Amino acid sequence: MAAYIIAQIDITDPDAYEGYKAQVPALIEKYGGDYLARGGAVEVLEGEWPMPRTIILKFDSMEVARAWYAAEEYQPVKALRQAASNGNIVLVEGV
Repeated sequence: MAAYIIAQIDITDPDAYEGYKAQVPALIEKYGGDYLARGGAVEVLEGEWPMPRTIILKFDSMEVARAWYAAEEYQPVKALRQAASNGNIVLVEGV
């Protein structure tokens, strides 16, 4: 069953974040992930959406998504993102 990683990101250091953006697509692709949304326009229809950037990734399963997030080669790239932004990230099982 498909799984989705949904991230809300507020970039605090745009130059450093560019390093993350340059490296992460290849790692997502390596784990079979696909971008469904990558920082496009956001329109809040109800409630609050606290971060200006939204990313949605699709993976084949929860296990594959977890493997990507925990992958040794992703850890230094993730550290770049964490140093250059604040955010919320969730993993959601598809239907």
